[in-house]
Amino acid sequence: MPTTDPRVDAYIAKAADFAQPILEHLRALVHAACPDVEETIKWGFPHFMYKGMMCSMASFKAHCALNFWKAELLMADEANREAMGQFGRIASIKDLPSKKALTAYIRQAMKLNDDGVAAPARAKPAAPRALEIPDELSAALKKSPVAGQHFAAFSPSKQRDYAEWIADAKTEATRTRRLEQAVEWISEGKARNWKYEKC
Repeated sequence: MPTTDPRVDAYIAKAADFAQPILEHLRALVHAACPDVEETIKWGFPHFMYKGMMCSMASFKAHCALNFWKAELLMADEANREAMGQFGRIASIKDLPSKKALTAYIRQAMKLNDDGVAAPARAKPAAPRALEIPDELSAALKKSPVAGQHFAAFSPSKQRDYAEWIADAKTEATRTRRLEQAVEWISEGKARNWKYEKC
């Protein structure tokens, strides 16, 4: 009988309708390939532990992701880096490799952990990216001193999350809606992805 974590059940239940069968499929595959796996929630999404971190899965608005902790050792250059995880944007079970292929990856990941192989160190970028705040966000923050104070206290990464969210809007209507939402959340001291942060 697999050992499951009720928090993973809750995560899957809250996921979008398209994502639930994908997450259930991945979960079942991991348990079938690695009966001793332990489930947990880290950084707000499900992780599968076997003698350390092995893999994780996550769902987003329009896709899911599967990530192996030691992917660089498992699949070298074949990994897809479009989205978080090595298999790109997973919108249906058909977007995944076969059950046989995924099972092989899981077993290879288990062996790496059995053998005590460490994940390769990830190289840090030479210089941090410049933080560019869109003019409309700067103007809105000037009009709301409370939001401006909170934004100034945010880390550069939290500031960047808001700046890129607004800059990436495809239409003026979307940009306006995002700007209003951003000022509301920032005024409350909330990060852009506050819904996914641990309380």
